[in-house]
Amino acid sequence: MPEIIIVLLKVIGIAILGIILLNILITYILGLRVIKSNEIGIVEKWWSTKGSLKNSIIALNKEAGYQPDVLRAGIHFRSAIMYKVKKAPLITIPQGQIGYVFARDGQALEPTQSLGKVIKESNNFQDVRAFIENGGQKGPQRDILREGTYAFNLAQFVVITENKTYCIDNGNATEMQAIESMAEKIREHNGFKPMIIQGDSDFTGIVTIHDGPSLPNGEIIAPIVGENPQDGETYHNNFQNPEAFLKAGGFRGRQYQVITDGTYYLNGLFATVELVKKVVIPVGYVGVVVSYTGRKGKDQSGEAYKHGELVENGCKGVWKEPLNPGKYAFNTYAGSISLVPTTNIILKWIEGETDKTHKYDENLKEVDIITQDAFQPTLPLSVVINIDYRKAPLVIQRFGDIKMLVEQTLDPMVASYFKNIGQRRTLIELIQQRTEIQEEAADKMKEKFNHYSLELEEVLIGTPSAENDKKIETILQQLRDRQVAKEQIETYKHQTYAAEKEKILKESEAKARQQSALTESEINIDIESNKGAAEFRKALQEAEQIKALAEARAAEIKIIASAEAEKEEKVGIAKAVAINKQVEAYGGPQYQVAQIIGEKFAEAIKIAKVPIVPKNIVTLGRNGEHSNASILDTVLALTMNKQLGIDIAKDTEEDNGITEKEIDNTPITNVSKVNEEANDDESNKGNLK
Repeated sequence: MPEIIIVLLKVIGIAILGIILLNILITYILGLRVIKSNEIGIVEKWWSTKGSLKNSIIALNKEAGYQPDVLRAGIHFRSAIMYKVKKAPLITIPQGQIGYVFARDGQALEPTQSLGKVIKESNNFQDVRAFIENGGQKGPQRDILREGTYAFNLAQFVVITENKTYCIDNGNATEMQAIESMAEKIREHNGFKPMIIQGDSDFTGIVTIHDGPSLPNGEIIAPIVGENPQDGETYHNNFQNPEAFLKAGGFRGRQYQVITDGTYYLNGLFATVELVKKVVIPVGYVGVVVSYTGRKGKDQSGEAYKHGELVENGCKGVWKEPLNPGKYAFNTYAGSISLVPTTNIILKWIEGETDKTHKYDENLKEVDIITQDAFQPTLPLSVVINIDYRKAPLVIQRFGDIKMLVEQTLDPMVASYFKNIGQRRTLIELIQQRTEIQEEAADKMKEKFNHYSLELEEVLIGTPSAENDKKIETILQQLRDRQVAKEQIETYKHQTYAAEKEKILKESEAKARQQSALTESEINIDIESNKGAAEFRKALQEAEQIKALAEARAAEIKIIASAEAEKEEKVGIAKAVAINKQVEAYGGPQYQVAQIIGEKFAEAIKIAKVPIVPKNIVTLGRNGEHSNASILDTVLALTMNKQLGIDIAKDTEEDNGITEKEIDNTPITNVSKVNEEANDDESNKGNLK
């Protein structure tokens, strides 16, 4: 039994030994290697009949050292006697990230290079042999790794990602330190992620290139190159293709070309991007560009203008055409944009007051003046100016910016002008003639402002004042009191006028209330006047009839008296004498006729109710003397004298001393005498008949 156990133990020992020997045979002698699908095998040759490497790391000709080819997934035989195989994982670059490559072997970089050139034949660095044989260079590479999974020979390449650095430690501490420094630099610029410029962020990317030839002496911005998409060799697609950029003649340094909204896969070691705000030119402004780069242009400002060059857009200098309102992706390292307002600018020479929009006048204060009467007030001013957008480049060309124009030119010019104005006027004149001074200042200062390419719109003058001068305040108080007195006088005038109008109104209202009574009385007066006029005309007709009858009767009496006188001459004489005496006793036949006419006339006046004696009496004088005879007396005398042919004046000439010629000029003074005589001689009517 023990012998059997011993035999079994020997068999087992021999089997184990065989297995061990077989494993050694397969593993070390045959070199069986199993590479998983997520791995690669990096092969290092221990020895070779072709010797070892001298100046390189990768053995392209089967020398001893790291072999260029890697072992991919599967079973491979590499004898451990000659080869050493190191397994490494496949490298995956996640979506939205960038991987960087550092080459350990290859040609040395040129003096103008900081990154190794792109070798397209290397299949994104996965073919080490193609990389080296086609001129691949050692050091950090221009080409980058985009999203995907790669099988890298980590003996040749060091792959740097955001989270990890993949490499084979070759014991070179200096190299590993340089790689870590490079990785840290990339992180600082966020170079492991593509550059994304949002459309709503209002940012512009200013690119700085860290590879390629340096700029020529005197240049500060690299010119734009390789911007034509039709040229595949030089179109670098916004610096995403470093090789095309350099082929197009690009220089290292800040680039004039900027990148705008979009996503850009840039090599953070080749190009870094600085985000700056887009230049916004608001409405009411224009942007004057002062370019620091570009070709030399011809001066457009003319021979007489010696304040710098005004050049065509794109040249170095002040651009002739300003930028209109809008948003611009402007490279602020290549030039500057000065905003020039095209709306009215109000400049206040008032300390503590400033235009919050522009703030051009924040350092201005009131103008100190001395008046003709030796007062020293301060004069607050406001000046309204405007800049023609076409002249905005001239202003910037001459002064640099608007604030410098205000403080270094307009301030001393305006102050000097109003100091001169103050010396020619007293303080009161300065206050009272403000309108005239403003108009004069606007007219005279326009030419000066035009000389500086400015348009003067208006000059506004405030009230002179002095904080510690009480005499000025006294004068101002006197002017205020004087104005108050004038206003009081004007108020009294209006009150008087209102009182007069109120009186007229009340009278009108009173008349309106009595209007019906007044109308009725006026109608009654018209009716009575019309009746009186009718009666008066009727009386005149009756008087004419009586006159005619009297004349006929008088003629008849004359004939009878004459006939009887002849027949009875003697008796007749006595009878005639008696009759004559009788007639004389009653005033004569003329008097009787006049008496009858007067009675009819008086009766007509009575019925018509016409005033006999008027309010105004016109007297008629003789030889410059006044007469007491009334107009009615004169009318009756004339009527009797001319119509009846009776010479009343002759009969009464001896008593009154009035001739027929003078009767026409006798004034009417007493009309009532006619009525009295008519009443006294009423008894004579029968005798006359």
